[in-house]
Amino acid sequence: MPTGVALRDPREQLFDAAERVLLRDGPNALTSRAVTTEAGCAKGVLHRHFPDFDAFLAELVLDRIARIDAQAAALRGSAGTGTVAGNLTDALTDLFESVAVAIVGLITARDNLRTRLREARPTGVPVLAEATAMIASYLAAEREQGRLAADADVDTLALTLIGSGHLLFAGQYGTPPEAGAVHKVVTTVIGGVVRESAGF
Repeated sequence: MPTGVALRDPREQLFDAAERVLLRDGPNALTSRAVTTEAGCAKGVLHRHFPDFDAFLAELVLDRIARIDAQAAALRGSAGTGTVAGNLTDALTDLFESVAVAIVGLITARDNLRTRLREARPTGVPVLAEATAMIASYLAAEREQGRLAADADVDTLALTLIGSGHLLFAGQYGTPPEAGAVHKVVTTVIGGVVRESAGF
Protein backbone atom coordinates (compact mmCIF):
# COMPACT_ATOMS: atom_id res chain seq x y z
CA MET A 1 0.00 0.00 0.00
CA PRO A 2 1.40 3.42 -0.86
CA THR A 3 2.32 5.53 2.14
CA GLY A 4 3.34 8.74 0.39
CA VAL A 5 0.09 9.53 -1.41
CA ALA A 6 -0.73 13.22 -1.19
CA LEU A 7 -4.32 13.83 -0.12
CA ARG A 8 -5.88 17.01 -1.47
CA ASP A 9 -8.30 17.29 1.47
CA PRO A 10 -7.26 14.62 3.97
CA ARG A 11 -10.16 15.09 6.38
CA GLU A 12 -12.82 14.86 3.69
CA GLN A 13 -11.14 11.90 2.01
CA LEU A 14 -10.94 10.09 5.32
CA PHE A 15 -14.60 10.90 6.06
CA ASP A 16 -15.65 9.60 2.64
CA ALA A 17 -13.60 6.44 3.15
CA ALA A 18 -15.17 5.89 6.57
CA GLU A 19 -18.62 6.34 5.05
CA ARG A 20 -17.90 3.70 2.39
CA VAL A 21 -16.65 1.21 5.00
CA LEU A 22 -19.65 1.93 7.22
CA LEU A 23 -22.18 1.45 4.41
CA ARG A 24 -20.48 -1.64 3.01
CA ASP A 25 -19.39 -3.49 6.16
CA GLY A 26 -21.26 -1.95 9.11
CA PRO A 27 -20.15 -0.15 12.29
CA ASN A 28 -18.15 -3.06 13.73
CA ALA A 29 -15.82 -3.01 10.71
CA LEU A 30 -15.04 0.69 11.11
CA THR A 31 -11.46 0.84 12.42
CA SER A 32 -8.67 3.32 11.79
CA ARG A 33 -6.89 0.69 9.69
CA ALA A 34 -10.02 0.04 7.60
CA VAL A 35 -10.51 3.77 7.02
CA THR A 36 -6.92 4.49 5.97
CA THR A 37 -6.80 1.39 3.78
CA GLU A 38 -10.02 2.49 2.08
CA ALA A 39 -8.59 6.01 1.65
CA GLY A 40 -5.33 4.61 0.25
CA CYS A 41 -3.10 6.36 2.76
CA ALA A 42 -0.85 5.57 5.68
CA LYS A 43 -2.46 5.05 9.08
CA GLY A 44 -0.48 7.96 10.46
CA VAL A 45 -2.41 10.38 8.23
CA LEU A 46 -5.54 9.93 10.33
CA HIS A 47 -3.62 10.50 13.55
CA ARG A 48 -2.00 13.67 12.20
CA HIS A 49 -5.44 15.23 11.78
CA PHE A 50 -7.32 13.76 14.77
CA PRO A 51 -6.19 13.07 18.36
CA ASP A 52 -7.66 9.55 18.31
CA PHE A 53 -10.15 7.41 16.41
CA ASP A 54 -13.14 8.39 18.57
CA ALA A 55 -12.38 12.06 17.85
CA PHE A 56 -12.31 11.19 14.14
CA LEU A 57 -15.70 9.45 14.39
CA ALA A 58 -17.21 12.38 16.31
CA GLU A 59 -16.01 14.79 13.61
CA LEU A 60 -17.43 12.47 10.94
CA VAL A 61 -20.86 12.58 12.59
CA LEU A 62 -20.73 16.37 13.03
CA ASP A 63 -19.71 16.77 9.38
CA ARG A 64 -22.69 14.69 8.25
CA ILE A 65 -24.98 16.71 10.54
CA ALA A 66 -23.79 19.87 8.76
CA ARG A 67 -25.02 18.30 5.52
CA ILE A 68 -28.46 17.91 7.07
CA ASP A 69 -28.40 21.61 7.95
CA ALA A 70 -27.83 22.41 4.25
CA GLN A 71 -30.62 20.04 3.23
CA ALA A 72 -32.92 21.72 5.76
CA ALA A 73 -32.48 25.12 4.11
CA ALA A 74 -33.30 23.67 0.69
CA LEU A 75 -36.36 21.84 2.03
CA ARG A 76 -37.71 24.90 3.80
CA GLY A 77 -37.21 26.85 0.57
CA SER A 78 -39.44 24.34 -1.26
CA ALA A 79 -42.46 25.25 0.90
CA GLY A 80 -45.35 26.31 -1.27
CA THR A 81 -44.11 24.36 -4.29
CA GLY A 82 -45.04 20.87 -5.44
CA THR A 83 -47.04 18.87 -2.93
CA VAL A 84 -46.40 18.62 0.78
CA ALA A 85 -46.36 14.82 0.62
CA GLY A 86 -44.07 14.80 -2.39
CA ASN A 87 -41.61 17.18 -0.76
CA LEU A 88 -41.58 15.13 2.44
CA THR A 89 -41.20 11.85 0.56
CA ASP A 90 -38.20 13.23 -1.32
CA ALA A 91 -36.67 14.66 1.86
CA LEU A 92 -37.02 11.41 3.82
CA THR A 93 -35.63 9.39 0.93
CA ASP A 94 -32.65 11.73 0.47
CA LEU A 95 -31.98 11.64 4.19
CA PHE A 96 -32.25 7.92 4.82
CA GLU A 97 -30.77 6.67 1.55
CA SER A 98 -27.63 8.54 2.53
CA VAL A 99 -25.40 7.45 5.37
CA ALA A 100 -27.86 8.63 8.05
CA VAL A 101 -29.19 5.18 9.01
CA ALA A 102 -25.65 3.79 9.23
CA ILE A 103 -24.48 6.78 11.29
CA VAL A 104 -27.26 6.19 13.81
CA GLY A 105 -26.15 2.55 14.03
CA LEU A 106 -22.57 3.68 14.59
CA ILE A 107 -23.59 6.04 17.40
CA THR A 108 -25.62 3.27 19.02
CA ALA A 109 -22.73 0.80 18.80
CA ARG A 110 -19.99 3.00 20.32
CA ASP A 111 -20.25 4.25 23.90
CA ASN A 112 -17.19 6.52 23.64
CA LEU A 113 -18.56 8.16 20.52
CA ARG A 114 -21.90 8.86 22.21
CA THR A 115 -20.08 10.41 25.16
CA ARG A 116 -18.07 12.73 22.89
CA LEU A 117 -21.13 13.74 20.91
CA ARG A 118 -23.03 14.58 24.10
CA GLU A 119 -20.49 17.35 24.70
CA ALA A 120 -21.55 19.08 21.47
CA ARG A 121 -25.16 17.87 21.33
CA PRO A 122 -26.45 17.17 24.84
CA THR A 123 -30.01 16.20 23.83
CA GLY A 124 -31.53 13.85 21.30
CA VAL A 125 -29.94 11.28 19.04
CA PRO A 126 -27.45 13.03 16.75
CA VAL A 127 -28.56 13.01 13.10
CA LEU A 128 -32.13 12.04 14.01
CA ALA A 129 -32.56 15.15 16.16
CA GLU A 130 -31.33 17.40 13.35
CA ALA A 131 -33.48 15.56 10.82
CA THR A 132 -36.54 16.03 13.04
CA ALA A 133 -35.80 19.76 13.32
CA MET A 134 -35.45 19.93 9.52
CA ILE A 135 -38.88 18.35 8.95
CA ALA A 136 -40.53 20.47 11.68
CA SER A 137 -39.12 23.66 10.13
CA TYR A 138 -40.45 22.70 6.71
CA LEU A 139 -43.88 21.82 8.10
CA ALA A 140 -44.00 25.13 9.95
CA ALA A 141 -43.26 26.94 6.68
CA GLU A 142 -46.08 25.05 4.96
CA ARG A 143 -48.41 25.89 7.84
CA GLU A 144 -47.52 29.58 7.48
CA GLN A 145 -48.47 29.36 3.80
CA GLY A 146 -51.80 27.79 4.65
CA ARG A 147 -51.02 24.41 3.13
CA LEU A 148 -51.32 22.77 6.55
CA ALA A 149 -54.07 23.30 9.09
CA ALA A 150 -53.42 26.25 11.39
CA ASP A 151 -53.47 23.95 14.43
CA ALA A 152 -51.14 21.33 12.92
CA ASP A 153 -48.66 20.10 15.56
CA VAL A 154 -45.55 20.24 13.42
CA ASP A 155 -43.21 18.96 16.14
CA THR A 156 -45.23 15.77 16.69
CA LEU A 157 -45.67 15.28 12.95
CA ALA A 158 -41.90 15.65 12.43
CA LEU A 159 -41.11 13.11 15.16
CA THR A 160 -43.58 10.67 13.65
CA LEU A 161 -42.22 11.11 10.13
CA ILE A 162 -38.57 10.72 11.17
CA GLY A 163 -39.29 7.73 13.41
CA SER A 164 -41.36 6.03 10.74
CA GLY A 165 -38.85 6.86 8.01
CA HIS A 166 -35.94 5.55 10.04
CA LEU A 167 -37.71 2.28 10.79
CA LEU A 168 -38.75 1.91 7.16
CA PHE A 169 -35.23 2.36 5.82
CA ALA A 170 -33.37 0.59 8.65
CA GLY A 171 -35.52 -2.50 8.23
CA GLN A 172 -34.62 -3.03 4.57
CA TYR A 173 -31.18 -4.65 5.06
CA GLY A 174 -29.44 -2.71 2.31
CA THR A 175 -32.40 -2.52 -0.06
CA PRO A 176 -34.19 0.83 0.21
CA PRO A 177 -37.99 0.78 0.32
CA GLU A 178 -39.89 1.67 -2.81
CA ALA A 179 -40.89 5.31 -3.22
CA GLY A 180 -44.55 4.27 -2.96
CA ALA A 181 -43.97 2.82 0.50
CA VAL A 182 -42.35 6.05 1.73
CA HIS A 183 -45.14 8.13 0.17
CA LYS A 184 -47.78 5.95 1.87
CA VAL A 185 -46.20 6.54 5.29
CA VAL A 186 -46.03 10.29 4.64
CA THR A 187 -49.62 10.60 3.45
CA THR A 188 -50.87 8.56 6.40
CA VAL A 189 -49.03 10.76 8.91
CA ILE A 190 -50.00 14.13 7.43
CA GLY A 191 -53.38 13.23 5.96
CA GLY A 192 -55.38 14.91 8.69
CA VAL A 193 -53.64 18.29 8.44
CA VAL A 194 -52.94 18.90 4.76
CA ARG A 195 -55.29 21.33 3.08
CA GLU A 196 -56.86 19.85 -0.05
CA SER A 197 -55.34 22.53 -2.25
CA ALA A 198 -51.85 21.38 -1.20
CA GLY A 199 -52.53 17.94 -2.66
CA PHE A 200 -50.89 14.61 -2.05
